[in-house]
Formats: sequence, structure tokens, C-alpha cells
Amino acid sequence: MTHLARIADLKVISRTSVMQYKSGAPRNLREIGQQLGVAHVVEGSVQRAANKVRVIAQLIDARNDAHLWAQTYDRDLADVFAIQSEIAKAIADQLQAKLSPNEKKAIEQPPTTDLAAFDLYSRAKSLLLTANFSATNEPDLRKAIELLDEAVKRDPSFFDAYCQLAYAHEELYAVRGSDHTPARLALAEAAVQAATRLRPDAAETHLARAQYLYYGLRDYAGALAELEIGRRALPNDPRLFELTGYILRRRGQQEEGLQNLQRAAELDPRNFYTLQQIAVSYQFLGRYAEAIAAFDRTLAIVPDNAETRANRDAFYLFWKGDTRPLHQTIDAILAQGPGAIASAADVWFFCALAERDPAAAERALVALGDNQCWTEPPIILSRSFGEGLLARMNNEEARAGTAFEAARIQQEKIVQAQPDYGPTLCVLGLIDAALGRKDLALDEGRRAIALTPLEKDVKNGSLVLQYFAITAAWAGDKELALQQLEAGLRAPAASLMLSYGALKLLPFWDPLRGDSRFEQIVASLAPKENRQ
Repeated sequence: MTHLARIADLKVISRTSVMQYKSGAPRNLREIGQQLGVAHVVEGSVQRAANKVRVIAQLIDARNDAHLWAQTYDRDLADVFAIQSEIAKAIADQLQAKLSPNEKKAIEQPPTTDLAAFDLYSRAKSLLLTANFSATNEPDLRKAIELLDEAVKRDPSFFDAYCQLAYAHEELYAVRGSDHTPARLALAEAAVQAATRLRPDAAETHLARAQYLYYGLRDYAGALAELEIGRRALPNDPRLFELTGYILRRRGQQEEGLQNLQRAAELDPRNFYTLQQIAVSYQFLGRYAEAIAAFDRTLAIVPDNAETRANRDAFYLFWKGDTRPLHQTIDAILAQGPGAIASAADVWFFCALAERDPAAAERALVALGDNQCWTEPPIILSRSFGEGLLARMNNEEARAGTAFEAARIQQEKIVQAQPDYGPTLCVLGLIDAALGRKDLALDEGRRAIALTPLEKDVKNGSLVLQYFAITAAWAGDKELALQQLEAGLRAPAASLMLSYGALKLLPFWDPLRGDSRFEQIVASLAPKENRQ
């Protein structure tokens, strides 16, 4: 598939979407073709015995189940990469696709001569795919890095492994923000440099550079230039459109960003992470109905995914201030067994806070385990923070103080490791406001804003600005809180915490309740059917 995807004359669906159709189960190829938007399907099997391998491959017209081509290969295991190249060229020939000299050369180039290194690389790629689909799968991400490190240690010329390694480090550094340290960024840079030394002009090198420039340096113009070069040789790679979408979105070009994400979804139609990001784009645009429809597309692929089910119905809370759909979904997930709610426990916690149900909130905190109580990346609120928030809502001042002190110890360590990162400093300011350290909290919040200017980063800049409004409210400065709230609502990317439902229901905003300006802001955000 990787080889076929290089051929500009073909439309090839990404592995992320295709891997869901496992062999062995009954399959309707016509239905699969329709779901993926393709006319032809390649399928087959691989059998290995000692150092021998048998590969059976066939090309089928999905519209009428006609077998267009089939071939069996009995070879030494060491020939497996040559077999892949032969299959790709045979299929291209059957589909009358034209191959340029560069495409032919790329198809014939083996990724490595070390099969053990390739096995490590393949296992790491699978882990990266699963880690990408859940905020709670960070252990898989770190394990993938270990495997890739082993792979390049075995074969220091393993180009593809360096590209994946760079991406994995950038995921920890910027996407999750859990290790936004100079050391992590240096590891990403080293992997990009290794790939560049090996194949400076390869399209994958341009993609790796683009990812580093975007995630690591926030150099949007440089990243877009690299993507433009990479797109010429990777016509079917959804990552190019996906990354372009993220960059444009972060620059404030929300509509253009959404269009690129939709193009990525055409090439990878069953990648539910991309579909979730499309939902996020609609949320940024305030188009909640379309965001929910994007989640529905996601649930058609993973109907039993608790996290996605809860996130979908949480949009009714944020959009309309209506917790009933989310409450019903949480009850249904809880009925499946005690462990079913784990990946959606943070959403359950916020639903309980919105409904002012302390008992349910306590149960949600237990279900959270060591996970965060809320993530609106890169704003990450710890479980200790959640305990403090619940105690504060219940007017249990001593318990709230103990919990927020514990949260501060955790957050201070994070800030010390990444002192120039606005989002982590923003959270520290919020905690200090909860502890009554007004001046310190406001100083930390202002510095966080200065470190995350809107003109450099619309998404993170908007978030830090908007959470500073909560910090000011908790610090007792209502006038500043309302100013920041109004500025946050004008920002190019809206946080869920500034939605109608959050402002109306969540205890974050309790210090402003009863203030006429605040109540007017809340009323102005209400959907038409909620307005009096």
C-alpha cells in the first residue's frame, strides 16, 4: 500500500482506514469499496515458515467482485521487500496507471536490509496508530519510541524509522504537551537531521521537516513550504492535508483548515481521529450541529468507543447547556461494567459538576485513576485539581486547599521543566488563584499570555487568554475577569470553557454569577431556542 500510494495516477486509501477490515472475517467487498470510495480492492495473505514466506495477492473489482489479477509468491523471507515491489508494479500495470521514473525508483527501494529492525519498526507504527486515537494511550507512544530507537540502533540507515521517531517525539512535545521540554524537542530534531542526512530530497524528509517546523518551532510558513514540496511525491498521503489543516487552523484560517482536514478524510475515510478533528474545527467555528454530525461519522466506525460517545454528547452541554444526552450516555456506559467508563471519566466528571451532583463527581474521580480531570490540549488539569474544584463547589475550603496544594506541587514541577511554555504556566496561575495567591496568580497568567501571543499561535493563544479569565475571577478581580472573558469571546478560536453551556453551568464561573454583565454575556451566547 505504501508503494501504491506513491503513484499519482492512483487514489489509494490510507492504512489507518484499511486495517479495520481484518482478514478471516466475512467481508462484503462491494460494501467496503463504497465505504472507502474506491473501485478496486487488493487483498491476500502471508504465511511464514522458518526462512520461507508465501504471499498470495489478488486485485478485485469491488463493483462486481471480478478477479482481475492474482499471483502466489514462494520466496526466501529476505525477498519480502522485493515481493512488495513486484506486487505494486503488477497492480499498477493492471490498472493502467502510469509510473514516473521517480515513482518506479521509490517503489523498488527497500526500507531496510535488517528484517529484525523492520519488525521493530512495524510494531512501533501499529502502536503509534493506536496512541494517536486516544489521549490516555501515552504509554503506547513511549513504547513506540523505544522500539524505533532499537530499530535505528540495529540499522542506522533506516530512513523510515527516523521519520516515525521524529513524529513520536513531536507528539509528546506539542500535541499532548506532556513533555514540552528542550530535551524532547532536541530528540525530535536529531531524528529529522538523521533522516535528512540519509535522503535529503525525499518527500518523506520534507514531511518530517514540516512536522518539526510546525510542532517544534511553530514556523508555519516554513512548514507549509515543505508540505508543498512533499505533496508532489506523496499524492495519496493524508498526513500532508491533515498537517496543512492544523497549520491553517492555528493561523486563524478556520474554514481553509477545515477544508484540508476534509480532504485528508477523503484519503483516510475511516480514520476517526481525523473525523474528531473535523468536529473540533466545527466547534471553533461555533457550528455545533455539524460537529455532532462529524462525531456521528466517527461512531459509525467505532460505535462502542466510550470516549467518542461521551465527547459527542458533551457538545449538547457546551452548545445548549443540556446535560441530558450526556447523562444518558454515561449511564449506558456505566451499565456495561465498572471499567467501561475509564476513557470517558473526565467527561463524566464535568457532567456531574454541571449538574451539581457531588456524589457522581466523586465516583467519576475514582474512575479517573491517575488520569487528568480535563484536557483541552495543551491545557491539562490534574486529578488533584479536579478534587480541589469539587471541594470548592461544595464549600469545603480545607479539603479544597489540600487538593490544590497537591495540584500545585505537581504543576510547579512541570513548569520548572518547561519554564517558557505558556499553557503550563497558565494552569499554575489558575491553581494559585484557587489558593488565594492573587498577585502571583495574575502575574503568572499575564506571563503565560505574553509567552503565547495570538499572532504566533491562534489556538494556544486563545486558550491561555480564555483560561486567564477564570484565573482573574478566582483571584477576585471581577472587572479584569469580565474584560478577559469578552476578549476571549472575540478570539479566533473558542475554548469549550467559554461556550454557553460552560458559562451557564460549570463551577469555574461561580465567582461571576449574579453580575449583570456576566449574565448578559451568558444570555447572548444562548441558542435561539434557549433565549427568553
